[in-house]
Amino acid sequence: MRLLYAEDEKPLSEAVVDILTFHKYTVDAVYDGEAALDFIKAEHYDGIILDVMMPKMSGVEVLKKIRAMGIHTPVMMLTAKNEVEDRIVGLDSGADDYLAKPFAMGEFLARVRAMLRRREEYSPEIMTVGNISLNTASFELSSPDRSYTLSKIEYQIMELLMMNKGMYLSTDDLLTKVWGYETDAEVGIVWVYISYLRKKLAAMNADIEIAARRNIGYTIQSKGTK
Repeated sequence: MRLLYAEDEKPLSEAVVDILTFHKYTVDAVYDGEAALDFIKAEHYDGIILDVMMPKMSGVEVLKKIRAMGIHTPVMMLTAKNEVEDRIVGLDSGADDYLAKPFAMGEFLARVRAMLRRREEYSPEIMTVGNISLNTASFELSSPDRSYTLSKIEYQIMELLMMNKGMYLSTDDLLTKVWGYETDAEVGIVWVYISYLRKKLAAMNADIEIAARRNIGYTIQSKGTK
């Protein structure tokens, strides 16, 4: 399981990362809200742990932004604040859990396990936009007329576009999210796979399309949208 841990107290961060790593989690550690948001947009995580009080952007601000983007990854908030009102703000902003510092490491690990179980329970198997559905277990893209089993790359691109319906993802965004930061792939490969997906959508009589805007990127939208 891969986690993002955003905490500006570096000694605490190092201690928590060591414990999580010992328990077989893969952890990316960041120390401010802007970095947390950048990592969440660029990578896929099974769970996110956000300190509320961070430089540059608070944990609550990060949480609100990712929920507005349609990112439903489970989030646990950590804070030195222990007031009921603070918990309500965090939970109302889309947090799945809330733990006050200082915390017992055993309780923290139990909360992480519970958070990840909720992800497995509530992760949607079928994503739907317009008359097109994507099965996240079988990689099957379907319409009322026909269906295709997508390749891994096609599936990852389609999933990203459907999760971010109406938002433009740049070629660099797609290249980084699908092929990774250290890929040697050229940007043209993104266009090739977009072309594959467009042909499949056309053959399926989809009422959505992958639109492109020069120097901005790609988005899923209803057909005929300007």
